Amino acid sequence: MTVRIPFHPNCSDQSMLNSTRPFIHRPHTLWAAMALVLLGAGAVAIAADRLPFVKRPKLPPAKVTPAPAPGTPQPGAPLAGLTAAQLADFDEGREEFQAVEVPEGGLGPIFNHNSCAACHTAGGVGGASTQTVTRFGRFANGRFDALAQLGGSLQQAKAIDPAALEHVPREANVTTRRVTTPLFGAGLIEAIADDTLEQNARKPQPDGVHGRVSRVLDVASGKQRVGRFGWKAQHASLLAFAGDAYVNEMGVTSRLFPQENAPNGRLDLLARFDKVPDPEDEVDPDSGKGDIDHAADFMRLLAPAPTKPPTADSLAGQRLFENARCVACHTPTLMTGNSLVAALAHQTVPLYSDLLLHDMGALGDGIDQEVAKGRDMRTAPLWGLRLRPAFLHDGRAKTVEAAIEAHDGEATPARQRFQAMKPTERQQLVAFLRTL
Repeated sequence: MTVRIPFHPNCSDQSMLNSTRPFIHRPHTLWAAMALVLLGAGAVAIAADRLPFVKRPKLPPAKVTPAPAPGTPQPGAPLAGLTAAQLADFDEGREEFQAVEVPEGGLGPIFNHNSCAACHTAGGVGGASTQTVTRFGRFANGRFDALAQLGGSLQQAKAIDPAALEHVPREANVTTRRVTTPLFGAGLIEAIADDTLEQNARKPQPDGVHGRVSRVLDVASGKQRVGRFGWKAQHASLLAFAGDAYVNEMGVTSRLFPQENAPNGRLDLLARFDKVPDPEDEVDPDSGKGDIDHAADFMRLLAPAPTKPPTADSLAGQRLFENARCVACHTPTLMTGNSLVAALAHQTVPLYSDLLLHDMGALGDGIDQEVAKGRDMRTAPLWGLRLRPAFLHDGRAKTVEAAIEAHDGEATPARQRFQAMKPTERQQLVAFLRTL
């Protein structure tokens, strides 16, 4: 039996206020008592064992487009070679990724958007976008303070009630924007062994380039791992990456991140507006998965964006890219290791990144996060670059040329070689990047 809960218009997103779409539901036992009432006396026997697991309320996306077929040369397709069960996991994860959170299901009280797909759209579901978030903190006496007691370092720009809206506190003297990172091929990145990244970090590189691994505590496994997701390589696994996004971008707590964000650190506002028990995303005892697991499944099984056929100009540009020693950081390929998913195991990954942290000088965003300092940034993978609407961590660069020109720190010599090229050579190098 499907239980439908009336929508409560208590959200800053006007499209949701005007919505007449029915709920879809994700797991939450908060609604179990209502289900028992509606199901009647027949549910008593079930309740004697355990309460029925009722999905928490959500809205379906305004527009649903089917995923491209496996092996289709379109962004947003699942990996080729998946089993029927894995394709089912991909489809269920894709549905979860596009579902729209509502306050009754745990959205907020502060958040940046109400759906994963709202910020991952460019080229297809799972892509990048021009959506940005604000990070802030304070740098003084040679130390960075994330101002966590004031809601830092991430500002949530929306709230289910205007009284809960966050602002950048006056104590902050560092602010930056970050754009959404694309997720195409994320499962292949996850499947690269920690040892591979550590070995690459030990390899000598020209021009004083020295990448270092971001060693983090992976909350999904409870182990120290090498980070590779996020602008600061702050997550090692897609499950941890998903859990972080749910709580920090949508305000949905889970078993990995069970604590809600208080608006600018104010516990009184949290108590006033957070009415859904934590964790809001609970694990379905039948499947053993919560919503963060389904979202991680989608990301893990998402194929890389297809490349464009090479041309004479792009092939010449590839040689120029290598000769400029851009490959010192933008490593053309890495290999995956063992994986429970055969389609991810022992694969060549043409991501054009070493996934390491580098001192980028003035291009750094000024924010310390995990082991990354303010000048440190993870080498952004270049695969799928042609689908991105903006470049660099804050989206400031609207062209590939502008992004290269902004490189600093360890990338200065490579940038200078690009600047010394003839105009036709620069065009060829960009033509190569536009095939990725």
